[in-house]
Amino acid sequence: MKTIKDFQQERLTAGQKVGVINLGCARNLVDAQMMLGRLKKNGHRIVDVEKADTVIVNTCSFIAEARQESVDTILDMLELKKQGKIKKVIVAGCLAQRYGKDLVNEFKDVDAFVGTPTLNRDNMPEQMQLTPSHFAYVKICESCFNACSFCAIPKIKGKFVSRTIESIVKEVTELDRKGVKEVNIIGQDITAYGMDVYREKSLARLLKELVKVCKNIEWIRLLYAFPAHVTDELIETIANEPKICKYIDIPLQHVSDHLLKEQNRNITTQGTLDLMAKFRRIKNVFIRTTFIVGLPGETVADFEELKQFVSKERFERVGVFVYSKEEDTVAIDMPHHVADKVKRARMDELMKLQQGIAREVQSTFLGRTLRVLIDEKEKNSEGVYIGRSEYDAPEVDGVVYVHTSKILKSGDFVDVKITDAYEYDLVGQHV
Repeated sequence: MKTIKDFQQERLTAGQKVGVINLGCARNLVDAQMMLGRLKKNGHRIVDVEKADTVIVNTCSFIAEARQESVDTILDMLELKKQGKIKKVIVAGCLAQRYGKDLVNEFKDVDAFVGTPTLNRDNMPEQMQLTPSHFAYVKICESCFNACSFCAIPKIKGKFVSRTIESIVKEVTELDRKGVKEVNIIGQDITAYGMDVYREKSLARLLKELVKVCKNIEWIRLLYAFPAHVTDELIETIANEPKICKYIDIPLQHVSDHLLKEQNRNITTQGTLDLMAKFRRIKNVFIRTTFIVGLPGETVADFEELKQFVSKERFERVGVFVYSKEEDTVAIDMPHHVADKVKRARMDELMKLQQGIAREVQSTFLGRTLRVLIDEKEKNSEGVYIGRSEYDAPEVDGVVYVHTSKILKSGDFVDVKITDAYEYDLVGQHV
């Protein structure tokens, strides 16, 4: 599989206008930033897709819906090429990495298929920031240290790789110098960070180094923490470091003992309950998690156990997915696959349960004053801005609509008294 460097050397002339369509998660966004950073360094003009000569589609292939979205986007870009509105289409990312040979035969008008950028262990990635200037994503590792039976990420991404603490500190220091206010630490498995390069789980050690260099950065947020790799030191660090958001994204996927074993999650029901109890000792902590329903072998009793768990734990943020059959995974060959109709019904039922919990959680903010980071001005209302509390990750969770008579700008921190609460969003008055 070629890299973006190979392609630009072969087929991109200097000064060509390049645009990118990024699909999938924030990890993909960092990959897109790395591709564009290299292209910009080599003299190419980075523009909006509507103005581009060459369009890069940075694809995702994590689940069936993501693959379909990627294919649909490729077809849309090829239609624009056929109409003469763009000259070249490059397909990059996970779909190209995973199905490159098949795609070459299926999409003959695509100019090149390139894989995902390689994460350099020792060097700071060269990037063109695609996020607003006040927040950024920092990828600290690539691939996953675990081998879940339902997931193909290790097959796509290869061996687990952690960056060195020095390279990450250097990147965050540079972001801090530029005035970034929020850093989101990402990776498929951030709690396994350091297992390869330092031979031990080193996320807490990394965070302690990062807070030392953060002067403008006020929020450090942790996304995608694998539960079996969480340490007591990490929980203590989150609790005691003011700059670390009291928010943790920890995909639990299920709670049934036998399903956790079949998934190869390396944690038990009791281990999960103990871990949640430890996190709940952190004052005002918010937990985001995800669950997969309809895994092979999931019984009615397993699903009921999951519902009871969600009801009891009252997670502040929950996403629910239906199990997707993935090539090159152990789960695809497991017996007792659940019917699609049943999977969808279980997803709807669990989400309905969570929606009620979410409304109750949101209502606890009424009358409280929250510190809010302003993202942008609300386009259709005068004197209204859109921001987030530390309990809301960008582009994932809800927002806070801030009413004010003052002029605010992106990246401002303001105190907001909450006056209305909805299922996912809040409304408040700047105080």
